[in-house]
Amino acid sequence: METFLGILIPFLGTALGSACVFFMKKSLGDLVQRSLAGFAAGVMVAASIWSLLIPAIEQSEDMGKLSFLPAFIGFWVGVLFLLLLDRLIPHLHVGSEQAEGPKSNLGRTTMMVLAVTLHNIPEGMAVGVMYAGFLAGNTQITAASALVLSLGIAIQNFPEGAIISMLLRAEGKRKGRAFLGGVLSGVVEPVGAVLTILAAQLVIPALPYFLSFAAGAMLYVVVEELIPEMSQGKHSNIGTIFFAAGFSVMMTLDVALG
Repeated sequence: METFLGILIPFLGTALGSACVFFMKKSLGDLVQRSLAGFAAGVMVAASIWSLLIPAIEQSEDMGKLSFLPAFIGFWVGVLFLLLLDRLIPHLHVGSEQAEGPKSNLGRTTMMVLAVTLHNIPEGMAVGVMYAGFLAGNTQITAASALVLSLGIAIQNFPEGAIISMLLRAEGKRKGRAFLGGVLSGVVEPVGAVLTILAAQLVIPALPYFLSFAAGAMLYVVVEELIPEMSQGKHSNIGTIFFAAGFSVMMTLDVALG
């Protein structure tokens, strides 16, 4: 039950953020969007380091000076996996006019939802691999550390859900449809978490690879999508300030509670 609730927390963050469409009349301004993108990027970078890469290296300590190797390999596989998805799935990033991926007849709003869904895949995997480690009895991954990661991702999912639902509303969708679009963009997280738990349970010795895989995938999203998004236009320093805030929040949660 604890694991079930844990993997649902990030999805609830997205759903609650999407519900903002029912209470906010205007779309989010560029400054607000850049601030939220910066905050999300900071959370994801801190989570990648403290919740994923450091535990991956610690779990490979018996390899001596090569203890970095599983984390290195898993990290690059995660980066290449997201690069592949980026090329195979048509999508449109927030604030961009140029779609990415293969040519498609999909509508603008559908491709925007797909972009956020792509973003959420590594987050779901990160939560899944943490709970897989906890369920396997890994002493370096506790229920608290897994929960902290879920909470951190839920915190940064809230503004993401708000951004996508408000953008869909601004594109002319009804409030209910805009809310549903935001919610659907986060469905991939619990699904990805469950699939990762099942996969990791089969190959527990490969847990360091799974942890660093999720880190690589998350950092790919940060650099490829969130950093450009938070740096657009004037006053780009606001995105940097919120990046630092998000990083500090997640680092504090992980170290103090994990």
